[in-house]
Amino acid sequence: MCGIVGYIGEKDCADVLISALTKLEYRGYDSAGIAVFENGKIKVEKSKGALSDLVNKMRDDESKPNGTCGIGHTRWATHGEPSDINSHPHGNKRITIVHNGIIENYKQIKEFLMSQGYAFESQTDTETVAKLLDYYYNGDPFETITKVIGEIQGSYALGILFRDFPDRIFAVRKDSPLIVGIGKGENFIASDVPAILKYTRDYYLLEHDEIAVLKKSGVKVYDIHHEEIKKELQRANWDVDAAEKGGYEHFMLKEINEQPGAVRTTISPRISDGLINFSECGLTNAMLNSFKQIHIVGCGTAMHAGIVGQYLIESLARVPVIVDIASEFRYRKPIVSENDLVIFISQSGETADTLAALRLAKKCGAKTLSIVNVKGSSIARESDMVIYTHAGPEISVASTKAYSVQLSVMYLLAFQLSLAKGKITEEGCRLLVAQLQQIPSYIEASIKLMEQCQFVSSKLVNADSLLYIGRGLDYALSMEGSLKLKELSYIHSEAYAAGELKHGTISLISDGMPVIAVATQSELFEKTISNVIEVKSRGAFVIAICKETDDIGPDVADHVIKLPELNDIFMPIVTAIPLQLIAYYTAVLKGCNVDKPRNLAKSVTVE
Repeated sequence: MCGIVGYIGEKDCADVLISALTKLEYRGYDSAGIAVFENGKIKVEKSKGALSDLVNKMRDDESKPNGTCGIGHTRWATHGEPSDINSHPHGNKRITIVHNGIIENYKQIKEFLMSQGYAFESQTDTETVAKLLDYYYNGDPFETITKVIGEIQGSYALGILFRDFPDRIFAVRKDSPLIVGIGKGENFIASDVPAILKYTRDYYLLEHDEIAVLKKSGVKVYDIHHEEIKKELQRANWDVDAAEKGGYEHFMLKEINEQPGAVRTTISPRISDGLINFSECGLTNAMLNSFKQIHIVGCGTAMHAGIVGQYLIESLARVPVIVDIASEFRYRKPIVSENDLVIFISQSGETADTLAALRLAKKCGAKTLSIVNVKGSSIARESDMVIYTHAGPEISVASTKAYSVQLSVMYLLAFQLSLAKGKITEEGCRLLVAQLQQIPSYIEASIKLMEQCQFVSSKLVNADSLLYIGRGLDYALSMEGSLKLKELSYIHSEAYAAGELKHGTISLISDGMPVIAVATQSELFEKTISNVIEVKSRGAFVIAICKETDDIGPDVADHVIKLPELNDIFMPIVTAIPLQLIAYYTAVLKGCNVDKPRNLAKSVTVE
């Protein structure tokens, strides 16, 4: 969703805001804007398009605000098309705000304010908040903010400037992420840690409806009763370079190459003396053994990781698993009991639908476990237990290393659950853990298949549509591969269970249509190849992905990518790599914006 920043200190505020916003462009790039105190007035500059368009606009007309206190915004449009007028900041001469989230009752607020004589310029929900602040403003910012957050419904992270208080920034949040960066003689607000890493690693996490007041000399945080709250100082352990491209053409390519290290740093702390240790989150064998059913909830790539987890847990531990898309979980009235474990997967830990599903599961009395990458995120804080993945910052919108580390945690959970349920012996668990520890080297070998993936991409670049097919775990990987390709290259693609082809899908096959067949599961290999032959005989251009020991001839596939030989259950985490690379290079060849696909944002913090 949108990204917001704020700065107060001694530096050139506009420069700091622009620098911080460059680290948040993955959150939105429909438009951008800043508001800075200049000579006692709030000066706003904003523009439709990328952040670079705003920079160029300020350079061309020499309109860059000059001051040391201000707020900034990069937008992913929800209400109102991308335009200069709909860009943030919003407000008037007295009050100016930036906002991430959605105000659900903005229409009612807008109607009321119009009845009070207010006129609206934009189509945004944010402008209603700005004008409601103005309506209630009585010279006391704190009282004004408290009244407004008592009326607005939905999610919000707000950065607010009051003209009468040019020496401070006000901030408040509910359900949308916001941190307060603590520097020396300067302080910040931001939607995410990378925005402030250049200046400080120390920050506070704001809780719901806590109001932060930032001055250059310090920060105070209050509850809605104006009682000061003592916050625990957090420290980001990310290297500044982790949020930079490091010589790669795109963040996505960098993050693909970071997967061996990310998987290694995720699994290593959870392995002790050859066995799995979840003591960090309080997940004991007795607890695992007590669960009668498991639900896994996520969105997009996280949900796909959950489907792999479902296959692993059911086949190894023999515990029933239901995987839900987070946005559907609440509305199908799921049957969840106190004997269930509900696992929530989210890279950001702020995914709105997943957070809402978590709250429902807790109301049902189930134990909740989150698998997230961002420490202190909303989902992590509200879960009973949390397992942090250690992927570091993932900047590209298309998830790669986050998927791999999510998979690696699913393996750990499946193995430990199997041991707790008595489905494998301690010796068997040690063997599986030892194989998992070798996975990073196999990922490295898969990354070396770049040239083959580039060749495949050259055959896809002019396609209008294509299919991914597979069986079992290969079908789960096909879904993720298809998602990557369409979100990056804008080529229509769908994933189907290979055995379902004759039930309708095969009618889509036409001469030259690309079909990517994933065939890494030994028990299902012959059946999958039979399905591949069916599409090949109808004119499909077939790309097969299999193990290096498998024999697939030119009569079956036009091109074959062979992966290192592994136990079948570990093939998904290795197979994901060529699927990511094929999507990446196809998008590059088509000239698409790889790191920032159209209409998408990294963290979906509204429903």
